[in-house]
Amino acid sequence: MEKLLLKAFLFLAITILPSTHGLDQSPKGVEKWFKKLPHAKEKMTKLHFYFHDTMTGKNPSAIQIAQANITSQSPTLFGVLRMMDNPLTVKPEPNSEIIGRAQGIYGSASFKDVEFLMTLNLVFTKGKYNGSTLSVLGHNQIFHEYREMPIVGGSGVFRLA
Repeated sequence: MEKLLLKAFLFLAITILPSTHGLDQSPKGVEKWFKKLPHAKEKMTKLHFYFHDTMTGKNPSAIQIAQANITSQSPTLFGVLRMMDNPLTVKPEPNSEIIGRAQGIYGSASFKDVEFLMTLNLVFTKGKYNGSTLSVLGHNQIFHEYREMPIVGGSGVFRLA
C-alpha cells in the first residue's frame, strides 16, 4: 500500500496558475498591486515537481492521527486521517533537491475506492517561487493516472491563484 501511495503522489503536478512575480509584500505594495489588477494580463505558470509521501520507516513524512472504528475492516481504509509534511523535489528520487514542502492533512473518504479528501499547502522554499504558497483542497483519486486538484488560493507570486 505504501509503495502504491508513493507512486500515486509522485507525479502530482500543478498547471495553469496565474503568477505575479516580484511583489512588494508591504501593505502599500499590495494596495498598489491591487490597483493595477484590472489592467493585468492573465499569466500561466507550469510547475513540475515530485511529491514524496512516506508513511513508514524511521523518518515518515505522513503520520496517522486518527481513524474510524471501522477503518481496519474497510478495504479502502475509510476514515483514516493523516497529517503530512512531505518534501517536494525536482527529480523523482527522494534524495534529489528539495524545493518545498506539501503540508496538510488527508483522509480516506470513500467506501468503494481508495480516494482522499485532501487539504494542503504547497510551500516553496527554493528557486523563483521561494516564499510563495499554493493552497489545495479537494478530491484526489490516487489511482487515476490523470487527475485535477483545485487550487483555492495562494500567496507571494501565486496571490489570487
